[in-house]
Order: sequence, then structure tokens, then C-alpha cells
Amino acid sequence: MRPSVRGGQRPLLALTLGIAALLTGCGDDDNGDPAATYRAEIRRTTMGVPHIKAPDWGGAGYGYGYAQAQDDLCTIANAMLTFRGERSRHFGADATVPFQGTIGQPRNLDADFYHRHVLNDAVMQRLIAAQPDKLKQLVAGFAAGYNRYVREIKAGAEPTAHAACRNEAWVVPISDTDVFRRLYAAHFAAGYSNFVAPIANATPPVAASPATAGAATKAATATARAGSAIGLRHGSEPPRAARAAGRLQLAMDRLPAFQVGGHDGVGSNMIGFGTAATGDGSPLLFGNPHWYWRGPDRFYQAHLTIPGELDVAGTSFLAVPVIQIGYTDHVAWSHTVSTARRYGLFQLTLVPGDPTSYLRDGVAVKMTAREITVQVRQADGSIAPVTRTLYESQHGPIVNLGALNAALGWTVNTVFSIRDINAENFRVFRVWLRWSQARTLDEVAAIQREESAIPWVNTVAVARGGTQAWYADIGAMPNVSASQLSGCATALTTALSAALPRTPVLDGSRSSCDWQTDPDSKQPGTLGTSRMPSLLRDDYVLNSNDSYWLANAAAPLTGYPDILGPAGTASISFRSRLAHLLVQDRLAGTDGLAGNRATSETVRAMVINSRALTAELFKDQALAMLCAPAATIAVTGDAATGEIFSPARSVDPTEACAALQAWDGKGLLGSRGAHLWDEFWTRASRVPEASLFQVPFSSADPLRTPRDLNPALRSTLLQAFGAAILRVQASGFALTATRGETLFATRGTERIPMFGGCGAQGYFTVACALSRLDQGGYDLNTATSANSYMQVVRFPSEGVEAYTFLTFSQSDDPASAHYSDYTRAYSAGQWQRMPFSEADIAKDPALVTKTISE
Repeated sequence: MRPSVRGGQRPLLALTLGIAALLTGCGDDDNGDPAATYRAEIRRTTMGVPHIKAPDWGGAGYGYGYAQAQDDLCTIANAMLTFRGERSRHFGADATVPFQGTIGQPRNLDADFYHRHVLNDAVMQRLIAAQPDKLKQLVAGFAAGYNRYVREIKAGAEPTAHAACRNEAWVVPISDTDVFRRLYAAHFAAGYSNFVAPIANATPPVAASPATAGAATKAATATARAGSAIGLRHGSEPPRAARAAGRLQLAMDRLPAFQVGGHDGVGSNMIGFGTAATGDGSPLLFGNPHWYWRGPDRFYQAHLTIPGELDVAGTSFLAVPVIQIGYTDHVAWSHTVSTARRYGLFQLTLVPGDPTSYLRDGVAVKMTAREITVQVRQADGSIAPVTRTLYESQHGPIVNLGALNAALGWTVNTVFSIRDINAENFRVFRVWLRWSQARTLDEVAAIQREESAIPWVNTVAVARGGTQAWYADIGAMPNVSASQLSGCATALTTALSAALPRTPVLDGSRSSCDWQTDPDSKQPGTLGTSRMPSLLRDDYVLNSNDSYWLANAAAPLTGYPDILGPAGTASISFRSRLAHLLVQDRLAGTDGLAGNRATSETVRAMVINSRALTAELFKDQALAMLCAPAATIAVTGDAATGEIFSPARSVDPTEACAALQAWDGKGLLGSRGAHLWDEFWTRASRVPEASLFQVPFSSADPLRTPRDLNPALRSTLLQAFGAAILRVQASGFALTATRGETLFATRGTERIPMFGGCGAQGYFTVACALSRLDQGGYDLNTATSANSYMQVVRFPSEGVEAYTFLTFSQSDDPASAHYSDYTRAYSAGQWQRMPFSEADIAKDPALVTKTISE
């Protein structure tokens, strides 16, 4: 039996159906019993994409759950252990989550306690109660469809499928509550998910004795007073506090930048073109999340149809039965990770002698305690319980940041609580559900404003009959005033804010420091919709993970709260600069493609052309600086790894200089030398921007600044160049190796060559692997930031026209015909025209149909 964490919440309908299905079995490849509760027709077309047609919402979910299980059973079943907090029971406490994802790869035990705490029974009951009936029916159907496939595979169906997990005890039926847990977990990619271990290990110190309680009180008071004095109310900082803050800052320099998944660079590209750019009666959308290639957060492509009610195609995370990025015959939308913060920290002042109570306007408040027991597999195979009591304040879970710096841990005086705005945002999936039935761009924008629920992404959308493209960063965001950021700072705020820019770190002991609520806020503590940025343009809007500021280079957006991101105060990424340049070159007709319009054909070519902006800007400068003449370099260390070479290693750069001179500056399959430039720029870019470039960033010229390498840094750049050459030499790849040789996707023993590169090197066509070149090459099987699902959508009069890629293919099963077919097509640059109408589905040469019911 599984632990009772799932019990007590399953709607009666799903429970009854599950029992009935187990007792009576299900129809298979039938025409559908009219009396069946669930019925779906799964039509698979080229690349195995399922087009699921059902008479109702439950049937649509049923077909979707079955199709996803057919393709990705092992990944989903493994992920459900994570969301239920059952990993340790099957794999032990110290093993890590096997896939990169929005929670990173924590230890099983930490993942279990985190999910049991954050996705607890009480909050799940509230979440489910807040959902519309259509979503509840989709979810219940999804669970039923998934469970049907589990029963079939356990009974011996498809004997070669899913060999890695089909006989494992942890591959079991799921409930609709399990699916809702998965949906709710996705809320926290920009907040709680970055603090899995600090939340899971937030246990209190031993209560202070009476003898030390008075000292604790004095220390807490001194800390509070110091927080008031740090350049805020009195304009100066006491010398002792200043020294402490300085020491803390030095330690905080090692703090990772908390972003989606905990990895810098997880993001996306998207461009919406209005009819002034397309030159015809239809706008056009390009959408392209750079996302995980493995694990539960990878995308799955599908098409859901309920005749007369729903007809939507696109993609969603595994075990999510709602299209999250996609299109209908009327609208199309995409997302990129937003710079807006979705969480904040509150420093609590603890009651002397009671570390699980905190002061709130001078009154003691007891933390909410949650005792959690996790079953853990031992080395001998036995199962033993591990129990922790985890806590939360009224703001959210207690988070122990002591691993970053002892001053940030749970002491007898103070502790931090984290608030994620999406913890109370139960409207998230309502937005996508409503968009899937919208008919105009005005309706898309109105839904986004009405719900104000998009969790951690920007949006670009276009629609049939419209002339403009829509950009918005409208969703759930903390509402913190400038006066709170100053007046509610604590002694630890300065150091934390330096490491986590724009993250509000406030005094939790005063109610006046609580997040505020505007008249048009959709939930307490959120910004009102009127204070969030949006833009309509008939030429273009775009986002490549920089702030809302330059959605269109000709129409900068300013005047919005700082928590949304910088506006004109910091340079944009090379990838964002290239995005604008690609659009401008296209509309000027200077990119070598036909005409000067944003047609589907030219946009599809433009977005996979693998240009590297850093090479275009700096390659010739670097060669002139480093290779004229090409003298031997005495390399004393490697800035990318921290290695020190003693004695120095002698490197002759002659061959490397020739390789870069001949390189075409791109990351195409046949481009020779791209890996050498990437290794060099990885090291060169570690120099602070203010020193690296001669011309600093200017908000008046954001697409051309910063620029020009600083010749005074020649010796530093020589070290970077020499270390890059050593890395390539250690890899075994030639300095003139092609991009397709060094960058690839592994499928079994096959290496499928890939193109593109990392956004940090200025590639718009993103393919960024975690693996090092000298560890066998850049293997995209480890990718956390790479082209994943891609769509180019327009609305001609005869129906929606969509070209797509799912770069890593539909299935995680090596025995599947769809384990690598889409990946090969992507490697070859062969966009897939995705059938949408019933007529186009019927004539697809790969069409295979399966009808299921129960």
C-alpha cells in the first residue's frame, strides 16, 4: 500500500470509475460504446503526434492520458513518485531525482519532504475546489486513460514497450488528485522549486534555555535596530553592522542565481508579427521555448478536439492535460520565462525561548507545524520511516538558508519564510483552458487581464482577423512598494538583495511590510493588472528572456514596478539583441532571404540560421588582438574551471587562429570551429562587462551596446584563448571539427548531429548542453536550455497553418518508432506541416487510428 498522502481527496466519480474498470475491463480498438463514460479516438499522424477526438472533456483527457502513457510511461510514472513524495520508498534517501527539471535534481529525501509539505492535502483540496468543471473532467479522464494503459502493459500488452519500467512496482495507477499535484507543482518553477532542500531541511534549533533567552532577545532587538539603520531611516550604518554585512556579502557571492529550474539560461524565444510585417491578411507567430529534453517537464505535442467545443493543438508538460503553448483555428500564443520575481523572503524575529513562534506587531504567533513521515528504502531492502516536522508562517514555508551562510540559517533569533505568489494562484490553468476556446486577439488579452494568473512567463499572441501582435507580462506578481523595500529592509536584506536582485527581502515582524493589494488585484498581495506591461504592434513584438522593456525596439516600455525587471538600466543579452536584429534584417530584406516580409517560409529559415552574435561582433577584433602575431601563450589557469596550472602550460595558437579565421561565425551542422569560439567566449565573458568592452551599454542604443573588446585586456583574453585551446585539445575533437560532430543528441548508440549553440554566446538558435566538450562532446540529452517545441503559425483563409518541431521526439522509449524520428527531422531542418483539419488528418500518410472507451 502507498502512504495515505493521496487519500481523502479523490472525487467519487474517478474512484468509482477506477474500481469499475479494474472489475470489468475496457474496450480496445472498438467503435465506442454509447453508454461508455469515457470514449476517445486517437489518430496519430507523422512523427506520432496524437490528434485526440472525443465527445466531451472527460473523453479528451482520457485519450490524452492514454497517448502520453503510450509514449512516456516510465518518465510519468517516475515523476508521480516525486509529486507524491514517494521517491525514497523505492530508490532510497540519497539517490537524486534522475531528470533535470524545475526543481533541479535534489536528493530523494529532500524532494519527498518538500512535496509532502508544499503539495499537502489541505492545499490540494482548496486547489481542486477552485477549478472549473471542464478542467476537473479533463484531469479525471487523463488519470483514467493513463491507468488503462498501465493495466494493459501490466497484463502483457506491447511486450517490447517500456522495458525499463513496465515490471517495476512503482508503475501503478494514478488518481486525479495525483494529476492536480503535478499541475500545482508547475506553479512554483520561479519560486519554491528553487528552494527544495532549504524548505525540506528547515527544522528548528534546540529551544533556548532561560539563561540564554535574555541574550537572544537582546540579539534579536539589535538585529532589528541594525536593519532600520542600514542607510535607510538614519542614512548611515553602525560600524559593526557594516562589517557583518560585508562579511556576509563575500559569502553570498557563491549563491546561485535563483531562476526557473535553478539554472541560468532556461528560457525561450518568441516573436509575433503584425500584418505590417507579414504583408498579407494574417499575422504570424513564432514560438520556441528552450526547455528540458528529458523528465516530466519536457513538452509533449498533441491536438485535442471536442466537436463544436474545443479544437486546440500544441504542447504541454508531461501529465498536464491542457495545451500550454499552441494554437487553434483562431488564435496562437507562446511564452518565455519572465524576469519578474514571483516570490519574496520575510525575515522573522523569533520569540525568545521558542524558535517556532515569531513576533508579529509585537504579538507572538505560533508557526503552523506539519509532521511528515516519509518511508525510506534501506540498504538491505527494508523500509523504515523518517519523520520531520516542517513549519510555515502566514507568509509561507520556513526556509533554512544556512547552507549559504550561517547568518541566514534558522537560529534562536531569526529565520526566513518564503512566499511564492503562485501558492494562492489557483487560476493558472483556467487561462490556457479559456484561450483554447478564444476567437479573437481582444479575447485573448481580456482573458489574460481578467485572470491575471500566468505564473512565471511572458506571452506573445496573434489571432485570425487581427492586424496586430500582443505582448504582455501579465500574471501573478508580488506587490511591494518602493517605501516597503526601504523601510522594511533588515540587516540581511542588502546582502541577499545583491545576490537575488529585485527579490523583496522584508521584515516579517511588521504587518506594514506585507505585500500590498491594489483595487484591481486578482488575489491578495498581487500587483493590479493595470500596473503590468503590455504592447500591441502591427510590426512586431518579441521576447527572449530579457525584461518587458524592449518588446519592440522602437517602442520601449517604461514606468513599471522594479520587481518586473530592469528597464533601460542594464544591457540586454546577446540573444535578445540578435532577436531584434534578425527581425530588423528580415523586414529590411538584408538577411539574404527572399523579399522583406515575415512569411512562414522566411521565418522558419531565419530562426534556425544559427548565427552567433558574439562572433559577428568580436571575432575579427579577437583575432587581431590574439593572433597578430600568433605568439606562444603561457597559460597559467582556466577561468571556467578554476584550475591553476603550475608550471604554466605552453600553447601554440597558430592552428586555432587559422580555424577561427576560416569559421563562418555560425553554428550550422557543417560550421567548422564553432566549438573553439564557444570555449573561448565562455572564458572571456567572465570578465565584468564594464571592463570587457570599450563602449558601455547605452539605453539610447541598446542593440549596439556594449561593444568593442577592450585592448587593455589582451593578456586576460590570451589566457582565455589558451585555456579554450587546451579544452579542445583535451576533448579529442579537432580544432576544425564541425558543429554536428561536437554537438549532438544521443539515441542509443547513434549520435544525431545538431546545430545552434548557447544563448550566452549569442546564438538565437539555442542548443546548450550541460556536458563538457572534453567529456565526450556537447550531448543535448542533458539539455536544460535548448530548442524544444517550435511552432510557426499563421491564419490563411483556408484554415490555420502550423509548422512545428518537437526536437527531442515524442517518446522516451527506445522501442518506440517515435523515439528519434522528430529529432532526425529537426537535425535536417525539416519543419513538419502539422495537420489540423479533419480532412488533413485523414490524408496524412502516417495516419494510424485507435479508438478506446470504458
